[in-house]
Amino acid sequence: MAKLEDRVVVITGASSGIGREAARLFAQRGAKLVLAARREDALEETARGAGVARDQFLIVPTDVTDEAQVGALVEAALAKFGHIDIWVNNAGVTLFSLLENAPFDEHRRVIETNLFGSMLGARAVIPVFRRQQRGILINVGSILSMVGQPYVPSYVISKFGLHGLTEVLRTEFADHPNIHVCGLYPFTVDTQHFQAGGNWVGRRARSLPPLQLPEKVARALVALAERPVRARYVPRIAALGLLLHELSPGLVERMLLHVLRRWHFDEGREPVKSGNLYQSDSEPARVHGDRGPQTTGASFALWTVAELLRKRFRAPAASGVPEGTALEV
Repeated sequence: MAKLEDRVVVITGASSGIGREAARLFAQRGAKLVLAARREDALEETARGAGVARDQFLIVPTDVTDEAQVGALVEAALAKFGHIDIWVNNAGVTLFSLLENAPFDEHRRVIETNLFGSMLGARAVIPVFRRQQRGILINVGSILSMVGQPYVPSYVISKFGLHGLTEVLRTEFADHPNIHVCGLYPFTVDTQHFQAGGNWVGRRARSLPPLQLPEKVARALVALAERPVRARYVPRIAALGLLLHELSPGLVERMLLHVLRRWHFDEGREPVKSGNLYQSDSEPARVHGDRGPQTTGASFALWTVAELLRKRFRAPAASGVPEGTALEV
């Protein structure tokens, strides 16, 4: 297990959620932090919350969709600390919408942030790792990097692409034993993701059980930095869900459609909005969100089993269109 003391860690999306909590955990282990996000005030709060000494961190306001700003982030980190040991591609946004509903520019913005932002980060730091002959790149993906889900199409597409980026770079560095490329794949996380995202559904998005705490995901992220492995799932049992999808994709896809229609949105109305796609959210940045599940994990499991027994997830007739494939709004 590698010690993190005096390691230089760059974290994008460090203003809230997983990124903010990861900064605190890295600081506890003596790492030097380079914190990047669009909101300078929120980055200052992250640094204060991490309790890191002034000479042990650097704040660089950065929009990861801007190649010049990402390049400046790398240059600022090198100017301050002289090297970069760990780079965490964590910045991300969400748009709740069917593919055909929201303006295409908003779908594009999700992909620009989640995928292109990570590509720009990798392009900028890889030359540094090559010169050093060492380094760890961690891409924060999602279970949705490997299985589809309705109502967040551009998010899913971006996370599939991020998984592809991880695989490509891992192959590229197959002959470099001291350069590691890791993927972190959490299930639903309790962050501001649900209230801050763009929304063209017209109802409030809610998380699904089993909900992961940002602290748990951040611990897994730091563990990857200490002991790099190819992939880490949070929770680990999520890998079994992916196996089920491989064994019975049609059933799982119909289950997802029914589950999302029933539990992903509550009855509260929400005006159409771009959320934080183009500008930072006006709400104070926090580690946790406030859109928890509408039901407990146990009740959710019982509902799913009952629906299975009633054959609610059976395939529709070949000649018909499945009833209720879109939300009633």
